[in-house]
Amino acid sequence: MSSDTLLIDSDAGIIADTESHAEAAARKARRKRLFLALAAAVVILGGVYWAYDAFVASRHVETDNAYVGANVAQVTPLVGGPVSAVLVDDTQAVKRGDILLKLDDTDAKIALARAEAQLALTQRRVRGLMATDSGLGAQVAARAADQARAEAQLAAARSDLDKARIDLRRREALIASGSVSGDELTAARNAFNAATANLKAAEAMRAQALASREAATGNRQANQALIANTTVETNPEVLAAQAERDQARVNLARTVIRAPIDGVVSKRAVQVGQRVQPGQTLMVVVPLQAAFVDANFKEVQLAKVRPGQSATLVSDLYGNGVEYRGKVVGFAGGTGAAFAVVPAQNATGNWIKVVQRLPVRIALDPGQLAAHPLQVGLSMTVDIDVSN
Repeated sequence: MSSDTLLIDSDAGIIADTESHAEAAARKARRKRLFLALAAAVVILGGVYWAYDAFVASRHVETDNAYVGANVAQVTPLVGGPVSAVLVDDTQAVKRGDILLKLDDTDAKIALARAEAQLALTQRRVRGLMATDSGLGAQVAARAADQARAEAQLAAARSDLDKARIDLRRREALIASGSVSGDELTAARNAFNAATANLKAAEAMRAQALASREAATGNRQANQALIANTTVETNPEVLAAQAERDQARVNLARTVIRAPIDGVVSKRAVQVGQRVQPGQTLMVVVPLQAAFVDANFKEVQLAKVRPGQSATLVSDLYGNGVEYRGKVVGFAGGTGAAFAVVPAQNATGNWIKVVQRLPVRIALDPGQLAAHPLQVGLSMTVDIDVSN
């Protein structure tokens, strides 16, 4: 190999080493720029997250565990009887006072007629008691006169007895001298005995007159106790009969069952001809215009939630295109686990902590409900602004 060839090879090696050093330096510079870009991206993302958490996330709490509810009105009869007509069906909208169904009113009409007749009879009897009062007063006066006459007769009988006693004593004193015959003495004794008997009779008549007067007075007092300080209209017996009549009228009116509130009929469970009992649930009326939302938030989300805060709601029915406005009304008295039919037994050895959810009541805008009705049980997503 010549010297020229060796020189060329050494020059090529020097050039190759120079190029490899340059590429390594370029790779290091590129790697450094990438790390710097990555660090900048992390810082930016961290800043964005911090800003979102500080200015957005920390001011809102959100859950999709929320459902539409309403205070459903149960339709129950207040009187029993067979159903004669059912005028509504499920899904039908009704207004308060609309007739839902009718019961057979035959028995109620008979009861009302009987109560009205009893009221009329009671009014006549009270009028009779008031009219009788004056007659009983006259009887008391008559018995008082009989008593006075008996007193006079008793006084006369006592006088006759005193006279007969004196006559008998005189004749008994003169019988020994022969101035009085035996017949006169016998007559005097008979007169004395007759006067004694008349006195006893007079005393008996006075006692009878007194008893008759007391009986008449008692009868009048008993009659006055029934009518004292009252008129026919205010007499207690008449008022009781009127109450019975009014109750019969109410029972007749209750054979027509009306809607208690505005809403939609649901869960109809009654048919024509069926005999219903008081308190039996026949159907329910759901007031969709007064629907609300119960949002079940986790307990760790509720630290800043307060009644009166505004909320934004979206239903699965209408999607994100319809957004409801609401307001926090209040909190339930306990979690779902606390009110469960079989509550959790946390005081056991195998206890596992589970984050609880507390229902939060959200009131909805009636205008939005009218424009976009919601049914009970529909799912909702709730976002509460806790910045206020």
